Amino acid sequence: MAIPSFTGDASPYGGGEPYADYRTADFPFTQYANLADRQLGAGVIAANDEFFAMRENLLLAHPAVFDPEHFGHKGKVMDGWETRRRRGVSAEHPWPTEDDHDWALVRLGAPGVIRGIVVDTAHFRGNYPQAVSVEGTSVEGSPTPEELCGDHVKWTTLVPRTPVGGHAANGFAVDVEQRFTHLRVNQHPDGGIARLRVYGEVVADPKWLTALGTFDVVALENGGQVEDASDRFYSPATNTIQPGRSRKMDDGWETRRRRDTGNDWIRYQLVQQSEIRAVEIDTAYLKGNSAGWAALSVRDGGEGGEWAEALPRTRLQPDTNHRFVLDTPVVGTHVRVDIFPDGGISRLRLFGSLTEEGAARLAARHQELGG
Repeated sequence: MAIPSFTGDASPYGGGEPYADYRTADFPFTQYANLADRQLGAGVIAANDEFFAMRENLLLAHPAVFDPEHFGHKGKVMDGWETRRRRGVSAEHPWPTEDDHDWALVRLGAPGVIRGIVVDTAHFRGNYPQAVSVEGTSVEGSPTPEELCGDHVKWTTLVPRTPVGGHAANGFAVDVEQRFTHLRVNQHPDGGIARLRVYGEVVADPKWLTALGTFDVVALENGGQVEDASDRFYSPATNTIQPGRSRKMDDGWETRRRRDTGNDWIRYQLVQQSEIRAVEIDTAYLKGNSAGWAALSVRDGGEGGEWAEALPRTRLQPDTNHRFVLDTPVVGTHVRVDIFPDGGISRLRLFGSLTEEGAARLAARHQELGG
């Protein structure tokens, strides 16, 4: 599938809804989790310049906002990362060189394989970069910006230098089968970027999970992921495996109201084959719209495997964390939660540990990806 591309200025803001002429598209990779989510622990740890607007704005969860009358001592206040205008070395050469660029270092919230990147220039209509590029590296631990900028660090190109458009969601598919921990986002030669989204699959460190022993085998930060869901009308199903408890209603998963006799569901892939011993289903902040009942099934292997009931259909209470210790541990690679008839849950936690086979598969994948 071709990725839509945008170039050139957007029209100057003429009043009304700021997003009315915003250029965007449905990118195929947004089914994956955002590895640059602050909730996972991501951060913008350094930038060479942030004269007009702070680098930290890049990872804010909400869409960029625009107030046409908001000005400060440095000029127009923008919701994004914006650098000053670059200049040449002399009156005879006032223009920046071909190599001049600004950069920001981003620590991913969870290391993983990147499937796509969105560089969003919302509201940067005539002050966006001419082009962007993105590089990735894998450095364990908590390196300093100085260490990441050292000559010994190997950077891999994920997005080559590519023209972008103003006031647009610029999407790039990434086809590099490697595990990354940090990104370097470059704008050529200068300008502003409103938001950065980095979509991919978490690949956890098998040594860390082995040391933990018992952990949440479906958690996004440990490598679990949502494969599919019956409905995502009000909020994404991926919310259910985010870190921490839900803090408000749309921080969970909520479906539209059903008018038939069916039910809604989410299907998950675990970090690897695991033995599950306990289950938490949380309906925090879902008060008049929580699921009425829930059931959990487990499957071991691919699509041809059989689903086995692990938790029978059980009554749920609104705004409550429900805990279940399984009478008999269950082994599987995939889990399905069915809710009846509709509504939502905020979090799912599956506590257990990797099987010997699961640990071996995860270690092999981690090594294969350069971990």
